[in-house]
Amino acid sequence: MAEYTQRSVGIVGGGPAGMMAAIHAVQNGARVTLFEKNTYLGKKLGITGKGRCNVTNDCDANEFLKNVIANPKFLYAAINNFSTADTKDFFENLGVPLKTERGRRVFPVSDKAADIVNALKGCVLDYGVRVVYERVTEIIKSGDRVTGVKTDRDNYSFDAVIIATGGASYPGTGSDGDGYRFARSLGIDVSPVFPSLVPLETKEDVSGIMGLSLKNVTLKIVDKSNGKAVFSELGEMMFTHFGLTGPLVLSASTHMRDMREDRYTAYIDFKPALDINELDKRVISDFSKNINRDFSNSLGNLLPSKIIPYIIERSGIAPDTKVNEITKAQRRVFVELLKGLSLEITGFRPLREAIVTAGGISVKEISPSDMSSRKYKGLYFCGEVIDVDAYTGGYNLQIAFSTGALAGTRAAWGE
Repeated sequence: MAEYTQRSVGIVGGGPAGMMAAIHAVQNGARVTLFEKNTYLGKKLGITGKGRCNVTNDCDANEFLKNVIANPKFLYAAINNFSTADTKDFFENLGVPLKTERGRRVFPVSDKAADIVNALKGCVLDYGVRVVYERVTEIIKSGDRVTGVKTDRDNYSFDAVIIATGGASYPGTGSDGDGYRFARSLGIDVSPVFPSLVPLETKEDVSGIMGLSLKNVTLKIVDKSNGKAVFSELGEMMFTHFGLTGPLVLSASTHMRDMREDRYTAYIDFKPALDINELDKRVISDFSKNINRDFSNSLGNLLPSKIIPYIIERSGIAPDTKVNEITKAQRRVFVELLKGLSLEITGFRPLREAIVTAGGISVKEISPSDMSSRKYKGLYFCGEVIDVDAYTGGYNLQIAFSTGALAGTRAAWGE
């Protein structure tokens, strides 16, 4: 009988994908070393979901894949190997009770991302994973095999290496594109990276209404190259000094591929429950109650006070115009403005402000059945470093958990 030799696995990156890979590698018999260049694990994970951490989405595999924007078929094996239900069971078994909110979004009952981070970190340490707080600077190879990693302090040899370095958003948390550099140095193709789940900049100056939050409005994004709406949804958003942000805007950004100035126009419907004729009647009714007042003083029941001056300016109606002097044509312009305030999108905010990095290591370079490199034996990838991304709602973290679990398991098994 052949003697059993425990495989050694090195994992680069101590985020959700890296920690999940470490846990599964140990569970499958490997000796694991986890490299993290920050002074603690899970730095970016600790700020996700505004500090609440949207862990996953309570849906089945088919529904999950429908919410993946880039390369959903690539994730078929990963999500079926470690599903959203597995993620929920994993954290609840670690003593973190979860709850499901609107849109099937799953959060810790405590609303504290720290509970998720601490559960993962505790599990990693309990399993005896060696955590090395050093920056990996190079992946070491010999021919067509990866044999270890080089850090800023030492060289380490492994039977397998997993790259789980994240994307290039929020670089202050450690996601600064290291994985792409490693891949390129090995001749592995990297698809162009760009921001996803990111605020939008507008041509119009909306700094005067900065900080105004809108609820129960509809945001529609139209691609002017073909006149088609790429996004339309009811929800919440906010004005900023540069343009737009908030849940609706972040979701919309994921549909805006090949961003360039003057391609997209945003339309905000302030009264989505009313069609344009019903809203016109509502405006007539409001005007009749304020018939001798200035236009600027008659809109308090229609709009938040902070945005009234901006809407008046866009309407072209002088603010001191008496309501009873507003013509039918002027009123129509005003009503159409309430049903579709247009804002020209000039671009995304910088990648460093994005929640997720789109693009990354090409899925053509990776075997979807085990997350292994097609060019190098002993090399695996997982998480945001891969060219897969999804809509907001817990899907992107689930991608990290699913690909991490699969990469860790198969790295421990070997070729």
